[in-house]
Amino acid sequence: MTSISNAARAPEQRAALACLVLGGIAIGASPIFVRLSEVGPISTGFWRLALALIPLSIWSIVSSRKDEVGPVGLRDYLLLILPGLTLAVDLVAWHISLHMTSVANATLLANLAPVFVTLIGWFLFKTVVSRIFLLGLGLAIAGVVTLKGGPAALADGHLTGDAIAVLAAAFYACYILAIGRLRSRFGTNRIMIWSSASAALSILPFALYFEGNILPFSLYGWAIVAGLAFISHAGGQVAITYALAYLPAAFSSLTLLLQPVVAAILAWWILAEAVTPLQATGGIIVLIGILVARRG
Repeated sequence: MTSISNAARAPEQRAALACLVLGGIAIGASPIFVRLSEVGPISTGFWRLALALIPLSIWSIVSSRKDEVGPVGLRDYLLLILPGLTLAVDLVAWHISLHMTSVANATLLANLAPVFVTLIGWFLFKTVVSRIFLLGLGLAIAGVVTLKGGPAALADGHLTGDAIAVLAAAFYACYILAIGRLRSRFGTNRIMIWSSASAALSILPFALYFEGNILPFSLYGWAIVAGLAFISHAGGQVAITYALAYLPAAFSSLTLLLQPVVAAILAWWILAEAVTPLQATGGIIVLIGILVARRG
């Protein structure tokens, strides 16, 4: 019976693995869309979220369930808005960092979020931190230093952009923790719609104040922000969410590995951003550190 059951699940698992890989590639392409956008990084963040609400809303209508619990009272609505506020800071910081440092650096450093999840959990919720996590944290820090060219190179012109990418990782960790607290009560799609909508509304006044015109100038510009919203933000997340329903959670590490690699390859191909051997070595050390920390 077990062999028959496994055989029946094999096509689903293959499809799930394909979705996981495609989701990782889709999200890995997002920094390229940001760099190619005709509008500023804050406005690009707004369109990324606002346009993503279109497919998310369609998905909500198609997959709606009558037994799903909705928000009750002001407290529930405030809790649904909270992840969007942290997501807004994360996206604005990361989009700005993509214009201040290399795509490879910004993407890799933003993937430090799992490390911050554990650190924030330890600080706020007294979560136990294992020695394996501390080992992974040490490896990740060593990898960041190597990525920058060693201690002597930490003060170069990209340091500010790298620091903002790390800030984005910290706020994305806050977003993950906030989502985790909500997931026991509300469905994934409801949380995504509320967080995306509240984040877009939070970003909009800052985009108007700091960047003025938030509208892309051409059809090409609209295609770029639409690609960012539909392919990377909505498509990538939906693909990964589907895949994790059939695959072990440890497989999410595959997307963690894919995203900076895809971003670096596309940046080299499209933006002519070369990756030096030292950067590649540092990047590998950072990824190993993150994976070790996740296991801890």
